[in-house]
Amino acid sequence: MSPVLLVLGATGCAGRGVVEAAVAAGRAVLAVAEDAAALQALRQQHARADLGVLAALLRSDGDAAALAEAVRRRGRRLEAVVAAIGGEGACGRLLDQPAEVLRSTLDRDLLPHLVAARHLFPLLPASQRTRYLLVGGPGGSYPWAGYGHRSIAAAALRMLARVLHEEARREGVRVQLLSVDAPLRGADDDVHACAEWPQAAAVGRRALALLERDPPVRGGLPAIVDYAASAALTSSEVEVASSAPARSAPPAVRAAEVASRTAPDVPARDLQDARDLLDTLRSLPHPGHRHDEHS
Repeated sequence: MSPVLLVLGATGCAGRGVVEAAVAAGRAVLAVAEDAAALQALRQQHARADLGVLAALLRSDGDAAALAEAVRRRGRRLEAVVAAIGGEGACGRLLDQPAEVLRSTLDRDLLPHLVAARHLFPLLPASQRTRYLLVGGPGGSYPWAGYGHRSIAAAALRMLARVLHEEARREGVRVQLLSVDAPLRGADDDVHACAEWPQAAAVGRRALALLERDPPVRGGLPAIVDYAASAALTSSEVEVASSAPARSAPPAVRAAEVASRTAPDVPARDLQDARDLLDTLRSLPHPGHRHDEHS
């Protein structure tokens, strides 16, 4: 039997995008999530595909060990793992919320990645092509106004990816993080989605492309790959994008930021007015996060 791609968080927005892309490419997939009913709906959606489902928790080392054992019992060799683990959280200033909010966010969005990697690495074949791909959401590089707790978790995930990237080399596993610094669009009828958000299916295709990428002859694969909605960016656009705030910020914020950085001949008073406007826009509420979910 052909090896399978293991997708963690398969019923979340990003996870469904990965499953959709993998099924379309003819891959065998084992989808894992907490919600058994959502997994069954996913399997019915792709009834003709080689798609297995497995309901499992990933909240502790014990959960991860049980998942690894369940995967072993299925008798299918793993070719790669995509971990699209995460959840949704309420909006609010970090200083206005109890410490438990941050603690629960880390328990939900960060620690499951660690326990999963610890117990799934031994199931992967040791080779230069073996991949373990994490999928991360907004706020890891710049604070996300109103979602500071999620920004902290996203930043921690970036560092976790770097650590696992280095440590897993000894085991022949190539770990990378696909960092998507914007919420995702899933179903076309999602009234809360913004047109500028990337499609979950497009992110899924990018994830598969990373899994298939051969390592360079010299050097190595980067620990973190930032998702770009367009692969045809010009050098000037890349330069602006690399210094701009998180793409999950509202369009008016990004426009004001770019204007303040790319107009050196504008009078200082006008630049200060633009920065004041930018600060005001940043304080406005932002639509809820819809990147990755447990279920």
